[in-house]
Amino acid sequence: MKCINYTEKVKWLYWLYAFLIVYPSSLNGQNVNDSLKNDLTPYELMSSYYENNFHPFKKKNIYVGLSFSLEDKKLENTDYLIQQVIEGEMLDYNIVAKVGYYTGNYGMAGVNFNYYQKQFEGSIYREPDTLQSKSITRGFAITPHFRSSVPLTKNERLSFFTDIGLSFGMANSLKREIKYNDEIQKQYGTDYLFGLGISPGVTFFAMENFAFEIQLNVLGYNLKVSENNMNDGPSSKEIRQNVDFNINILSLELGLAYYFGSNK
Repeated sequence: MKCINYTEKVKWLYWLYAFLIVYPSSLNGQNVNDSLKNDLTPYELMSSYYENNFHPFKKKNIYVGLSFSLEDKKLENTDYLIQQVIEGEMLDYNIVAKVGYYTGNYGMAGVNFNYYQKQFEGSIYREPDTLQSKSITRGFAITPHFRSSVPLTKNERLSFFTDIGLSFGMANSLKREIKYNDEIQKQYGTDYLFGLGISPGVTFFAMENFAFEIQLNVLGYNLKVSENNMNDGPSSKEIRQNVDFNINILSLELGLAYYFGSNK
Protein backbone atom coordinates (compact mmCIF):
# COMPACT_ATOMS: atom_id res chain seq x y z
CA MET A 1 0.00 0.00 0.00
CA LYS A 2 2.79 2.42 0.85
CA CYS A 3 4.38 1.78 -2.55
CA ILE A 4 1.10 2.51 -4.30
CA ASN A 5 0.57 5.77 -2.38
CA TYR A 6 4.10 6.91 -3.21
CA THR A 7 3.50 6.26 -6.94
CA GLU A 8 0.26 8.21 -6.89
CA LYS A 9 2.03 11.18 -5.28
CA VAL A 10 4.69 11.17 -8.01
CA LYS A 11 1.99 11.25 -10.70
CA TRP A 12 0.24 14.17 -9.04
CA LEU A 13 3.54 16.10 -8.75
CA TYR A 14 4.25 15.47 -12.45
CA TRP A 15 0.89 16.83 -13.58
CA LEU A 16 1.22 19.82 -11.26
CA TYR A 17 4.62 20.61 -12.78
CA ALA A 18 3.18 20.37 -16.30
CA PHE A 19 0.33 22.72 -15.44
CA LEU A 20 2.48 25.32 -13.66
CA ILE A 21 5.55 25.32 -15.93
CA VAL A 22 4.91 23.84 -19.39
CA TYR A 23 1.43 25.25 -20.08
CA PRO A 24 2.34 28.89 -19.21
CA SER A 25 5.46 28.53 -21.39
CA SER A 26 3.38 27.45 -24.38
CA LEU A 27 1.01 30.35 -23.84
CA ASN A 28 3.96 32.71 -23.64
CA GLY A 29 5.33 31.34 -26.95
CA GLN A 30 1.95 31.84 -28.62
CA ASN A 31 1.75 35.38 -27.29
CA VAL A 32 5.21 36.10 -28.73
CA ASN A 33 4.12 34.86 -32.17
CA ASP A 34 0.92 36.90 -31.99
CA SER A 35 2.97 39.91 -30.93
CA LEU A 36 5.31 39.47 -33.89
CA LYS A 37 2.33 39.27 -36.25
CA ASN A 38 0.82 42.38 -34.70
CA ASP A 39 4.12 44.22 -35.20
CA LEU A 40 3.99 43.61 -38.98
CA THR A 41 2.69 46.41 -41.17
CA PRO A 42 -0.27 45.71 -43.51
CA TYR A 43 2.14 45.74 -46.47
CA GLU A 44 4.39 43.16 -44.78
CA LEU A 45 1.43 40.92 -43.99
CA MET A 46 0.25 41.17 -47.61
CA SER A 47 3.75 40.53 -48.97
CA SER A 48 4.24 37.43 -46.80
CA TYR A 49 1.61 35.66 -48.96
CA TYR A 50 4.06 35.66 -51.87
CA GLU A 51 7.08 34.32 -50.00
CA ASN A 52 6.00 30.67 -49.70
CA ASN A 53 4.97 28.45 -52.61
CA PHE A 54 3.58 31.22 -54.82
CA HIS A 55 3.75 30.13 -58.48
CA PRO A 56 1.18 31.96 -60.64
CA PHE A 57 2.65 30.87 -63.98
CA LYS A 58 3.01 27.15 -63.42
CA LYS A 59 1.51 24.45 -65.62
CA LYS A 60 -2.26 23.81 -65.30
CA ASN A 61 -3.02 27.19 -63.73
CA ILE A 62 -6.11 29.03 -65.05
CA TYR A 63 -6.17 32.72 -65.91
CA VAL A 64 -9.15 35.08 -66.23
CA GLY A 65 -8.91 38.80 -66.87
CA LEU A 66 -10.68 41.97 -67.91
CA SER A 67 -9.09 45.04 -69.50
CA PHE A 68 -10.29 48.42 -70.67
CA SER A 69 -8.71 51.09 -72.86
CA LEU A 70 -9.93 54.61 -73.49
CA GLU A 71 -8.67 57.30 -75.84
CA ASP A 72 -10.20 60.77 -75.84
CA LYS A 73 -8.85 63.38 -78.26
CA LYS A 74 -9.83 66.99 -78.82
CA LEU A 75 -8.69 68.09 -82.29
CA GLU A 76 -8.16 71.59 -83.62
CA ASN A 77 -6.69 72.55 -87.02
CA THR A 78 -5.35 69.02 -87.49
CA ASP A 79 -4.28 68.01 -90.99
CA TYR A 80 -5.02 64.61 -92.48
CA LEU A 81 -4.36 63.26 -95.97
CA ILE A 82 -7.46 64.59 -97.75
CA GLN A 83 -9.06 66.83 -95.13
CA GLN A 84 -8.45 69.10 -92.17
CA VAL A 85 -10.24 68.84 -88.83
CA ILE A 86 -11.11 72.42 -87.90
CA GLU A 87 -12.49 71.41 -84.52
CA GLY A 88 -13.68 68.07 -83.24
CA GLU A 89 -13.59 65.34 -80.64
CA MET A 90 -12.66 61.66 -81.01
CA LEU A 91 -13.62 59.07 -78.39
CA ASP A 92 -12.53 55.43 -78.64
CA TYR A 93 -12.87 52.61 -76.11
CA ASN A 94 -12.19 48.90 -76.06
CA ILE A 95 -13.37 46.27 -73.52
CA VAL A 96 -11.61 42.89 -73.47
CA ALA A 97 -12.57 39.72 -71.55
CA LYS A 98 -9.74 37.17 -71.30
CA VAL A 99 -9.36 33.52 -70.35
CA GLY A 100 -6.31 31.25 -70.53
CA TYR A 101 -4.74 27.96 -69.47
CA TYR A 102 -1.05 27.40 -68.71
CA THR A 103 0.03 24.54 -70.96
CA GLY A 104 3.52 24.71 -69.43
CA ASN A 105 5.46 26.72 -66.88
CA TYR A 106 5.41 30.41 -67.92
CA GLY A 107 3.53 29.62 -71.15
CA MET A 108 -0.22 30.19 -71.57
CA ALA A 109 -2.68 29.53 -74.40
CA GLY A 110 -5.71 31.82 -74.25
CA VAL A 111 -8.44 33.65 -76.08
CA ASN A 112 -9.68 37.24 -75.84
CA PHE A 113 -13.17 38.53 -76.60
CA ASN A 114 -13.46 42.27 -77.16
CA TYR A 115 -16.06 44.88 -77.97
CA TYR A 116 -15.08 48.37 -79.10
CA GLN A 117 -16.48 51.68 -80.27
CA LYS A 118 -14.99 54.61 -82.20
CA GLN A 119 -16.77 57.93 -82.41
CA PHE A 120 -16.03 61.33 -83.98
CA GLU A 121 -17.97 64.58 -84.09
CA GLY A 122 -16.79 67.95 -85.38
CA SER A 123 -16.19 70.34 -88.26
CA ILE A 124 -13.90 69.39 -91.14
CA TYR A 125 -12.66 71.16 -94.25
CA ARG A 126 -12.55 69.08 -97.42
CA GLU A 127 -11.79 71.26 -100.40
CA PRO A 128 -13.77 73.23 -101.35
CA ASP A 129 -16.37 72.81 -98.56
CA THR A 130 -16.64 72.92 -94.78
CA LEU A 131 -18.70 70.03 -93.42
CA GLN A 132 -20.30 69.01 -90.15
CA SER A 133 -19.27 65.39 -89.67
CA LYS A 134 -20.43 62.71 -87.25
CA SER A 135 -19.44 59.04 -87.35
CA ILE A 136 -19.67 55.99 -85.14
CA THR A 137 -18.23 52.47 -85.47
CA ARG A 138 -19.03 49.46 -83.27
CA GLY A 139 -17.40 46.08 -83.58
CA PHE A 140 -16.17 42.91 -81.94
CA ALA A 141 -13.20 40.58 -82.29
CA ILE A 142 -12.04 37.15 -81.12
CA THR A 143 -8.30 36.72 -80.58
CA PRO A 144 -6.62 33.35 -79.83
CA HIS A 145 -3.16 34.06 -78.47
CA PHE A 146 -0.12 32.66 -76.68
CA ARG A 147 1.52 34.42 -73.73
CA SER A 148 5.07 34.03 -72.45
CA SER A 149 5.82 35.41 -68.95
CA VAL A 150 9.20 36.36 -67.48
CA PRO A 151 9.35 37.03 -63.69
CA LEU A 152 11.18 40.21 -62.72
CA THR A 153 11.33 39.39 -58.99
CA LYS A 154 12.28 36.23 -57.12
CA ASN A 155 8.77 35.72 -55.70
CA GLU A 156 7.22 36.29 -59.19
CA ARG A 157 5.03 39.11 -57.91
CA LEU A 158 6.20 41.40 -60.72
CA SER A 159 6.61 40.03 -64.23
CA PHE A 160 6.90 40.99 -67.89
CA PHE A 161 4.88 39.22 -70.59
CA THR A 162 4.45 39.17 -74.35
CA ASP A 163 1.24 38.20 -76.16
CA ILE A 164 1.26 36.99 -79.76
CA GLY A 165 -2.26 36.83 -81.15
CA LEU A 166 -4.34 36.22 -84.25
CA SER A 167 -7.65 38.11 -84.40
CA PHE A 168 -10.87 37.89 -86.41
CA GLY A 169 -13.67 40.43 -86.19
CA MET A 170 -16.43 42.48 -87.76
CA ALA A 171 -17.61 46.08 -87.39
CA ASN A 172 -20.53 48.22 -88.55
CA SER A 173 -20.24 51.96 -89.13
CA LEU A 174 -22.43 54.95 -89.89
CA LYS A 175 -21.12 58.31 -91.10
CA ARG A 176 -23.16 61.46 -91.71
CA GLU A 177 -21.90 64.71 -93.24
CA ILE A 178 -23.93 67.91 -93.56
CA LYS A 179 -23.07 70.57 -96.14
CA TYR A 180 -24.75 73.97 -96.46
CA ASN A 181 -26.94 73.05 -93.45
CA ASP A 182 -29.38 71.06 -95.59
CA GLU A 183 -27.43 68.72 -97.84
CA ILE A 184 -26.97 65.43 -95.96
CA GLN A 185 -24.81 62.54 -97.06
CA LYS A 186 -25.00 59.18 -95.25
CA GLN A 187 -22.57 56.30 -95.56
CA TYR A 188 -23.15 52.81 -94.17
CA GLY A 189 -20.29 50.35 -93.91
CA THR A 190 -19.39 46.83 -92.82
CA ASP A 191 -15.79 45.83 -92.15
CA TYR A 192 -14.34 42.33 -91.93
CA LEU A 193 -11.09 42.31 -89.98
CA PHE A 194 -8.07 40.04 -89.69
CA GLY A 195 -4.96 40.84 -87.67
CA LEU A 196 -1.71 39.48 -86.28
CA GLY A 197 -0.05 41.36 -83.45
CA ILE A 198 2.49 41.49 -80.62
CA SER A 199 1.53 43.10 -77.31
CA PRO A 200 3.98 43.40 -74.39
CA GLY A 201 2.87 44.16 -70.85
CA VAL A 202 3.55 44.03 -67.11
CA THR A 203 1.76 42.05 -64.37
CA PHE A 204 1.83 43.05 -60.69
CA PHE A 205 0.11 40.99 -57.98
CA ALA A 206 -1.57 43.42 -55.62
CA MET A 207 -3.60 41.12 -53.34
CA GLU A 208 -3.11 37.35 -53.17
CA ASN A 209 -4.03 35.96 -56.63
CA PHE A 210 -5.40 39.26 -57.98
CA ALA A 211 -3.11 41.15 -60.34
CA PHE A 212 -3.03 44.46 -62.18
CA GLU A 213 -1.98 44.38 -65.84
CA ILE A 214 -0.76 47.09 -68.19
CA GLN A 215 -0.54 46.21 -71.87
CA LEU A 216 0.37 48.06 -75.07
CA ASN A 217 -0.11 47.10 -78.72
CA VAL A 218 3.13 47.94 -80.50
CA LEU A 219 3.42 45.83 -83.66
CA GLY A 220 0.79 44.34 -85.91
CA TYR A 221 -0.37 43.37 -89.38
CA ASN A 222 -3.97 44.21 -90.29
CA LEU A 223 -6.19 43.23 -93.20
CA LYS A 224 -9.56 44.97 -93.61
CA VAL A 225 -12.23 44.27 -96.21
CA SER A 226 -14.79 47.10 -96.31
CA GLU A 227 -18.19 47.19 -97.98
CA ASN A 228 -19.77 50.66 -98.16
CA ASN A 229 -23.07 52.09 -99.30
CA MET A 230 -23.56 55.83 -99.98
CA ASN A 231 -27.10 57.27 -99.73
CA ASP A 232 -28.68 53.90 -100.56
CA GLY A 233 -26.77 53.79 -103.84
CA PRO A 234 -24.65 50.94 -105.24
CA SER A 235 -22.22 49.24 -102.87
CA SER A 236 -18.45 49.56 -103.11
CA LYS A 237 -15.71 47.27 -101.81
CA GLU A 238 -12.21 48.08 -100.57
CA ILE A 239 -9.37 45.84 -99.37
CA ARG A 240 -6.67 47.45 -97.23
CA GLN A 241 -3.53 46.01 -95.64
CA ASN A 242 -1.05 47.71 -93.35
CA VAL A 243 1.75 47.03 -90.88
CA ASP A 244 1.86 49.20 -87.76
CA PHE A 245 4.67 49.90 -85.36
CA ASN A 246 2.97 52.36 -83.08
CA ILE A 247 3.64 53.23 -79.42
CA ASN A 248 0.77 55.32 -78.09
CA ILE A 249 0.75 55.77 -74.31
CA LEU A 250 -2.83 57.10 -74.48
CA SER A 251 -4.03 53.71 -75.76
CA LEU A 252 -2.68 51.66 -72.85
CA GLU A 253 -4.92 48.79 -71.77
CA LEU A 254 -5.39 48.66 -68.00
CA GLY A 255 -6.76 45.41 -66.64
CA LEU A 256 -7.42 43.19 -63.65
CA ALA A 257 -6.67 39.45 -63.63
CA TYR A 258 -7.06 36.45 -61.33
CA TYR A 259 -4.79 33.38 -61.37
CA PHE A 260 -6.39 30.14 -60.16
CA GLY A 261 -3.93 27.69 -58.58
CA SER A 262 -1.19 30.21 -57.80
CA ASN A 263 -0.61 29.15 -54.20
CA LYS A 264 -1.08 25.37 -54.21
